[in-house]
Amino acid sequence: MVRQPSINAQHRAPLSTERIIESALRIVDGQGLARLTMRRLGDALEVEAMAIYHHLPRGKEQLLDGLVAHVASAPADTVSAASNGDWRNALRAWAADYRTRLLTHSGVLPLVVTRRNPAALATTLASLREVLRRGGVAEETAAVAAHTLLGYVIGHASLEVRGTNRNNAEAAPGDAGGRPPSDGTNSAERPVDWDARFTAGLDLILRGVT
Repeated sequence: MVRQPSINAQHRAPLSTERIIESALRIVDGQGLARLTMRRLGDALEVEAMAIYHHLPRGKEQLLDGLVAHVASAPADTVSAASNGDWRNALRAWAADYRTRLLTHSGVLPLVVTRRNPAALATTLASLREVLRRGGVAEETAAVAAHTLLGYVIGHASLEVRGTNRNNAEAAPGDAGGRPPSDGTNSAERPVDWDARFTAGLDLILRGVT
């Protein structure tokens, strides 16, 4: 059945890749990644699903890559870091914001971890290297430190989402095999202070960069 245009169709912004990605992100944030289908996305945009393929010729695969790029691309503020002269605090601020971004869009986080899309992280990595370089860190060390820092924030956010989901589950801690949560504690009795754990790990990394 052909979709009939809504009465407000003439007032909507034209369909674009940006609108498609943002609408898909709202579906994932609100309903979960498993609920994202091209038909459901078309319903949210009030267009036929086939209209989406005009902007995303590779369909669902290109849509998922777009979600990764949208969430994972968050460069550090290189200008502020250079003017303040404190690259460690600049990277602490970036790491805190990036962690919040990943947790806010936790439904996309598995894609960030598993999909091979280096271009999505290239801008972010380049900005981290630049902050380090402007702080006087040697180029080779800055490259390694940038990858380490980015990997830490993404990895910690992934563990945090997994741990929080387990804590919120109605089932007893551990999986069907009786294994405890990944942090080795009974999450119902000893909830993890994820903020403190994140800050401690971040400080260890930054103190090790010279």
